[in-house]
Amino acid sequence: MALETLSPDWEFDRFDDGSQKIHAEVQLKNYGKFLEEYTSQLKRIEDALDDSVGDVWDFNLDPIALKLLPYEQSSLLELINTENKVLNKVITVYAALCCEIKKLKYEAETKFYNGLLFYGEGATDSSMVEGDSQIQMGRFISFLQELSCFVTRCYEVVMNVIHQLATMYEHLGELLTVLLTLDEIVDNHATLKDHWTMYKRLLKSVHHNPSKFGIQEDKLKPFEKLLLKLEGQLLDGMIFQACIEQQFDSLNGGVAVSKNSTFAEEFAHSIRTIFANVEAKLGEPSEIDQRDKYVGICGLFVLHFQIFRTVDKKFYKSLLDIGKKVPAITLTANIIWFADNFLVQKMPAAAKLLDRRSHHAIKTHRESFLQQKTQSLTKEMQSYYVFVSSWMTKMESILSKEQRMDKFAEDLSNRCNVFIQGFLYAYSLSTIIKTTMNLYMSMQKPMTKTSVKALCRLVELLKAIEHTFYRRSMVVADSVTHITQHLQHQALNSISVAKKRVISDKKYSEQRLDVLSALVLAENTLNGPSTKQRRLIVSLALSVGTQMKTFKDEELLPLQVVMKKLDLISELKERVRTQCDCCFLYWHRAVFPIYLDDVYENAVDASRLQYMFSALRDCVPAMMHSRHLESYEVLLECYDKEIMEVLNEHLLDKLCKEIEKDLRLSVHTHLKLDDRNPYRVGMKDLAHFFSLNPIRFFNRFIDIKVYVTHYLDKTFYNLTTVALHDWATYSEMRNLATQRYGLIMTEAHLPSQTLEQGLDVLEIMRNIHVFVSRYLYNLNNQIFIERTSNNKHLNTINIRHIANSIRTHGTGIMNTTVNFTYQFLRKKFYIFSQFMYDEHIKSRLIKDIRFFREVKDQNDHKYPFERAEKFNRGIRKLGITPDGQSYLDQFRQLISQIGNAMGYVRMIRSGGLHCCSSAIRFVPDLEDIVNFEELVKEEGLSEETQKAARQASLFLNLCFNKQHTKSEITFFGTTTFPSFQTLNFVEHSISCKEKLNKKNKGGAAFTDDGFAMGVAYILKLLNQYQEFDSLHWFQSVREKYVKEIRAVAKQQNVQSTSQDEKLLQTMNLTHKRLEVCLQEFELLYFSLSSARIFFRADKTAAEENQEKKERGG
Repeated sequence: MALETLSPDWEFDRFDDGSQKIHAEVQLKNYGKFLEEYTSQLKRIEDALDDSVGDVWDFNLDPIALKLLPYEQSSLLELINTENKVLNKVITVYAALCCEIKKLKYEAETKFYNGLLFYGEGATDSSMVEGDSQIQMGRFISFLQELSCFVTRCYEVVMNVIHQLATMYEHLGELLTVLLTLDEIVDNHATLKDHWTMYKRLLKSVHHNPSKFGIQEDKLKPFEKLLLKLEGQLLDGMIFQACIEQQFDSLNGGVAVSKNSTFAEEFAHSIRTIFANVEAKLGEPSEIDQRDKYVGICGLFVLHFQIFRTVDKKFYKSLLDIGKKVPAITLTANIIWFADNFLVQKMPAAAKLLDRRSHHAIKTHRESFLQQKTQSLTKEMQSYYVFVSSWMTKMESILSKEQRMDKFAEDLSNRCNVFIQGFLYAYSLSTIIKTTMNLYMSMQKPMTKTSVKALCRLVELLKAIEHTFYRRSMVVADSVTHITQHLQHQALNSISVAKKRVISDKKYSEQRLDVLSALVLAENTLNGPSTKQRRLIVSLALSVGTQMKTFKDEELLPLQVVMKKLDLISELKERVRTQCDCCFLYWHRAVFPIYLDDVYENAVDASRLQYMFSALRDCVPAMMHSRHLESYEVLLECYDKEIMEVLNEHLLDKLCKEIEKDLRLSVHTHLKLDDRNPYRVGMKDLAHFFSLNPIRFFNRFIDIKVYVTHYLDKTFYNLTTVALHDWATYSEMRNLATQRYGLIMTEAHLPSQTLEQGLDVLEIMRNIHVFVSRYLYNLNNQIFIERTSNNKHLNTINIRHIANSIRTHGTGIMNTTVNFTYQFLRKKFYIFSQFMYDEHIKSRLIKDIRFFREVKDQNDHKYPFERAEKFNRGIRKLGITPDGQSYLDQFRQLISQIGNAMGYVRMIRSGGLHCCSSAIRFVPDLEDIVNFEELVKEEGLSEETQKAARQASLFLNLCFNKQHTKSEITFFGTTTFPSFQTLNFVEHSISCKEKLNKKNKGGAAFTDDGFAMGVAYILKLLNQYQEFDSLHWFQSVREKYVKEIRAVAKQQNVQSTSQDEKLLQTMNLTHKRLEVCLQEFELLYFSLSSARIFFRADKTAAEENQEKKERGG
């Protein structure tokens, strides 16, 4: 109840405690902070984009675009609202028809022209299979149906305009231009006609056997009728002719056109008036759209002749004479139109009025025009280069200045003139490029390289104008609204003066009333946004309002100029875009390779590439209207691929090769090279290409700097991999590329090699059979030495070399190398077993074994040295090879090769350990891994940092888990082998060492531990260590040599008294030889003992198996 007694105004009457103010301040502070952060974020985005966005932007990618064209929300009936009802109706009808014509023209230009032009593109003759043409035409039928409906609608509008007896002849001329353009496109499209013929043949085949194609027969006839209608209406070149041959006279006695002499006279007068205005401007610097109007005039003239069957010979000649000033007109893309051909074809009766010489003179003039244009093109380009550059400077200057209010009107007039001047330059450039290129194509004349370069320069200037408008679009948009208001104000003042003059005249008449109503309508319509509809109504109203001399001559001309300016400024953005549209380049893309070659040769102007790619992008919107492929994306992909291939071939690849060549020559200046003096041979500074911003083309950015950097990185890396000893050279080239061209190169991070790098592991593995025969193994130093060489030095391979190779290729090659080596050993053991089981060898071995068993107790279980020598001599008697080797020598080589292979395996293992020990130095102590989380908590850092530290600790524990396995390389046991083979080896070893002191060192060697490794491996593999030890062979050898040495020493003591010097020398040599032999046997014994330790000779195979079982249990 207490709540009900409270006053309803309590909320407003309560006291202010200041809390709301504090809260508002906090919110404002937060909002300000948000704005600051957002501003800095936008700044970062802008800075990031600066490096990737090119100088020339693709307008279609604007995230936010400013549309200047005003949109009319009022209907024509609302706009045309005067007290004169009759005038309202007339103006409304004319305005509606004009709007309809404009819409039809726009639809033709955007949809139907492009659909027809691009038919058959995107598929080369080589890539098309049989049936593709018919499929394309099948897809295109629906487009032709739409075109048929469009043409029919155009016929109806033309009929309506003629029946209205309208004064809107210019608009009618535009519609007739559309129809004759369609005729020209179809007439010049050979592919379309060929495919249509093939499609008709296919339909004939279907007609004979409909069931095979799954089509009902009753549906074929209507379809065939449709095709006949489409062919007759569209493909026979009769679109324009059928329009002008319509029955304009109403059959039911309504409107009579052909017999209306007043209309005929008015029609002819209007054509002459329009022609007079067009002729004065054609070919002049102030020309805007007069060429298009001239085409319309010719269409109107033919229409007039068709309806009334009268020809004004003088006017006909005047129309033809224009051909001397304008020899050809581009209707759209690559479709060029000749007025003389058109008039002769459409009016054969009128053509007879002039002699053949006149027609021939026009064609001759056309050829001479092209010849003159070819000669003057370069000079013309230079002139326009100056004009456009000065205009761009003026544009930047005038738009950068602040507008002064005291000179506001003057400033607006200046800006208006500068904008219009830019548009006029664009129109002139576009006309020159299109006319010249299309004339060359139409007349099938070859274009010179100079002409191509000049035309491409003009294309760049054209795009430069467009991008100047775009770059200053914000200021232009602001200026355009003020300029249109200023121009409307000027027009209203002129109309106001004329209106006062009409009102002051007291004579009343209906005609004067219509004039006054028209002026009022124009005045009312101008008071609003400058939309197309309003400007159209003003134009129609003034065509009535200027009757009866309401305007003086000195007033009418300025009003007409103001209205033209208003038309141009109101549609400035759209008109500039239309004139600067380079879609026609698609049909002349053959010039692109020549252009790129020119850019490459003149690298100083590399920045112009941006403009050319902007021009090439203009083709894309038009291609989207193609309908003959599954999707227009297919056509876009083909175009994209074609342009990129040309760019790569004619610029990027050449640039990459030239940069690489320059770097190589600069690094190798110490060599004797060709003359590189820039004063004598010239120089191209290619660094200009690397200062370019990325160029956008389709969905990619073409960054020349990145492309060349990637190429050099890839090339240098690959070549360093192939020849690692060149790493220093390529590092120097990388540094030079950074200094000279500003390229940020990537380090290869390949292991840099020393000069004694030796062979690569993979190379040895692939040629293991060659390696083991050409290299000698040293067991103690773990080094391989080349046996012989043609050079003055011998190559060596040690553990460091192997470790470098493993680091280069990765540890994965170790298992592969070992497996490959064991496969090689299998083949060698097959040869080994063949030798052992040979009858000559086997019989001698069995005989020696039997002998040893019989006498071992007598010889203290020692194998006699004499028996081994006898065996050696016996084998030699079996025969020797051409180079003096016995079977035992070859067998010794086999054992050495087996030993070398095992030495290589041992070196791989050592190299792997060496590589791992170098890499593992970066791994922390596994017993004491730092706990990052505890350290972060001690420092009192944020919760997010603590969480990150916890993750880091977990990651380290996972990476360096203490449970690690030991991998052991186990080698297999070995073969028993008779001791006499060591005799052969010692003889060979002594022979090799003696050759070291000789001049001819062929066959010299100071180590060959491969034999010892081979013997140890074979004994272990065949589990014959104990059996070999039971021979006590080395003890027997030592005893034999010690005994002989003592005997020689004793003889020396006896003979020293006899003073026989020759005998003493012989004894000294014998003593020395015996010591050398004993020393070699001792070395072999030590090497064999070391090798046996390597193969774990302390245990038998049975003991090893027992140890494994115990370990496994």
